[in-house]
Amino acid sequence: MFIKRNISLKDCIKEAWRSLLKNKVRTFLTFLGLTIGVLSLISVMTVIAGANDFVANKIATLGSNVFEITKVEDISKGIDALIRSFRRKNIDWNQYKKFKRKLEGAKFIGAEISRSGMVKFGDNFMEDVSIKGDTSEMIFISDDEILDGRYFSSNEELFSKPVCVIGYEIKKELFPHVDPIGKVIKIEGWKFKVIGVYNSKGTILGQSMDNFVTIPITMFFKLFGSRRSLNIFVYVDNVNDIDGVMEEARTILRNIRKRKYNQEDDFTFVTSDSTMSLFHTITDNFFLVFILLSAVSAIIGGIVIMNIMLVVVTERKMEIGIRRALGATKGDILFQFLVESLIICFAGGVFGILGGFLAAKIFGAIAGAPASVKWWVALLGVVLSSSIGIFFGIYPALKAANMDPVEAIRSEI
Repeated sequence: MFIKRNISLKDCIKEAWRSLLKNKVRTFLTFLGLTIGVLSLISVMTVIAGANDFVANKIATLGSNVFEITKVEDISKGIDALIRSFRRKNIDWNQYKKFKRKLEGAKFIGAEISRSGMVKFGDNFMEDVSIKGDTSEMIFISDDEILDGRYFSSNEELFSKPVCVIGYEIKKELFPHVDPIGKVIKIEGWKFKVIGVYNSKGTILGQSMDNFVTIPITMFFKLFGSRRSLNIFVYVDNVNDIDGVMEEARTILRNIRKRKYNQEDDFTFVTSDSTMSLFHTITDNFFLVFILLSAVSAIIGGIVIMNIMLVVVTERKMEIGIRRALGATKGDILFQFLVESLIICFAGGVFGILGGFLAAKIFGAIAGAPASVKWWVALLGVVLSSSIGIFFGIYPALKAANMDPVEAIRSEI
């Protein structure tokens, strides 16, 4: 029968290995082509998986029992909706105070406003620093942790005291060898006393999360005005109550902003789930594009393997004819060439997996976003490389197996 073979797997592997070593350059180039294809796929998948884990831990800073209210629409609703949302009325300080008085289901309610500017201490300065104006409740709502010193109090907020809490990068750049607590820095030319330092939050895709300074929101209004829209943050004690509190907040804010029953909301709720959903939507699109590009590379590698194996079949006509004449079955010949193809592809897959993980780790170290090594990614690499070996190796193997031994020997004489 066609599938019958007499040669053992061990002998078949030995013969395949001998044949591959006989043409080292050709074997290496074939191996390299497939390795690059698998490497690109594995590295992309590893970076994406790492980014998802990273976002879950660091970008989605809102806890499951916290939600944010902002005037800007979620980009997942489309770019047109996002652009239209910029024309909405700002959420101002008076609206926030009314909202805070009326909302009963929350444990903490805070507000934040921000802009960028220069921070200076002595001759050292930093530009494009995020200057945040926060209410005193934000320390209980956000994930920011105080490393040294303290946060400002409600009285310091009430009386607009010129105090600030600086991010870890500000401390590192402006106070490399000095304790910043008690020192006076200038924020956009205005003097502020440093009362605290935040713990480091690291970087995201190369961008520092510690390049910011926080001042009382009332002081922010004095320096920069109150024309910017506030972001409101609500902390709910029991996560099971969050949907009910969000509905209560929606009703209150619609009333404060005088929205009619037939008008849509002119504000947006942001939760940790919506942040993760948005990020997954973005990464899924990137993932699809990179997968397609990597798939093209892998297919090209497979085509190269098929063409090289066809050349090998042509060069080894005499060998195939003699083996068939000496009793080798079609199954022996088919199995022989498939094993050769699989050895190259499996080796290329293994090196591609290792290279992909290494490339992803290097990218993560440079970009500041750790790559996540997943076992299923490695398994996919092995399955992919083996599938390429079988799919693109089957035609040359069949061509070799179906050769007429007499014609094969005659063509080489």
